[in-house]
Amino acid sequence: MIDSLSSAVRGRVLLAGQDGFDQAARAWNLAVAQQPAAVVEAADAQDVAALVRFAREAGLVVAAQPNGHGANGNATGAIVLRTHRLDDLHVDPDTRTARAGAGVKWGAVLTEAAKHGLVALAGSSPVVSVAGLTLGGGVSWFGRKYGWSADSVVAFEVVTAEGELARVTAGTDPDLFWALRGGGGDYALVTAIEFRLHPAPVLYGGRMVWPGTQAAPLLDRFREVTATAPDELALWYSVVQFPGQDPMAVLDLTYLGDAAEAAELLRPFEALGAPVHDSRGLISAADLGAITAEPTDPSPGKARALLLDSLDDVPAVLLDQPLAPLVGFQVRHLGGAFAQPSDSPHGPLTEPYLLYLLGVVFSPDIAPALDARQQAVTDALATHAGPRKPYTYLSGTDRAADAFSPDSLERLRQIKQARDPHGLIRANFPVLD
Repeated sequence: MIDSLSSAVRGRVLLAGQDGFDQAARAWNLAVAQQPAAVVEAADAQDVAALVRFAREAGLVVAAQPNGHGANGNATGAIVLRTHRLDDLHVDPDTRTARAGAGVKWGAVLTEAAKHGLVALAGSSPVVSVAGLTLGGGVSWFGRKYGWSADSVVAFEVVTAEGELARVTAGTDPDLFWALRGGGGDYALVTAIEFRLHPAPVLYGGRMVWPGTQAAPLLDRFREVTATAPDELALWYSVVQFPGQDPMAVLDLTYLGDAAEAAELLRPFEALGAPVHDSRGLISAADLGAITAEPTDPSPGKARALLLDSLDDVPAVLLDQPLAPLVGFQVRHLGGAFAQPSDSPHGPLTEPYLLYLLGVVFSPDIAPALDARQQAVTDALATHAGPRKPYTYLSGTDRAADAFSPDSLERLRQIKQARDPHGLIRANFPVLD
């Protein structure tokens, strides 16, 4: 029956074995193998609804992947829904809100918002979709000031598992609204999101880089500054080493304020001496992606994340031994509004730090060593690690249960069973697994 899919929708359809299918089916993370039965590039929200109705009749599963950043390989046999053609974007400076189609990327939102002195709660990469980040909660540059990215959502436009279009708000459908604000995409197919923007008449940010020999002193200063940092200041500490190159100690930052205030807050870092690279200055929100300059093209990676209540053991575990086979790790300072009450599936992020371990699978034979190193770090830091992690940081063998408390997980499962009893919609990390 899947052979008749192209007559059921108006968007582009590619079936397994057809020219162009492998490229269309590829996850953004090239280390993730997925073999769907078909890929549909929906023309619009009505086309998504038509796809759902087809899948219901055919007994098939739909896995939405705007660009595949969160894919983990569980789309085998499913219809992968690409939403990049749902690219409508409207910014209303008077109400400080934006409406973004499911295919819109954060870079486009930031560019439009910056024209009005506003920011959106985007992550570090401009090529990640608004829908993907928000459905997983969203750890933004400005989350210390404004909380989860999902906390700013006003409404979701969705296609239900019955193939019906709906606008979901806290008032119209509180259960589904709650689930979509960080519980993943397991409950309905999101076609657009309306969310609040935040004032940023002045924005300061940039990157400072020192030789890797300064990694330990930089971590000391990082802990010192983050202990008293105002919510407007976001600091991310990293150590990076690519094959054949010397390690680098890195501090990425943003500050919702002027340069003089930022310089005073960052004064403790002057004890490290002049950095070899320093891009700090007043910036436009449109240029946020340039701070970390993360790859914008697909690449093969293996990652692991932990929430930490302390950095005490990080030097011994990560700095006092070679970094390889990892290419780097990053510590994001949380706290502030992240730690405040949040009526979202994850709830508040009470741990002050998020550790992210990254390896690149330059060749297949390196994968086991990466897994072993990441597991060793995880085990060594277990006494400082929280029991959960943000949904968008789930990877590999993680499960949805690793992101939520037992009560939240049970509520999410009940919502999934009520709204999609036949399991037509498959999220990256399904709540029933």
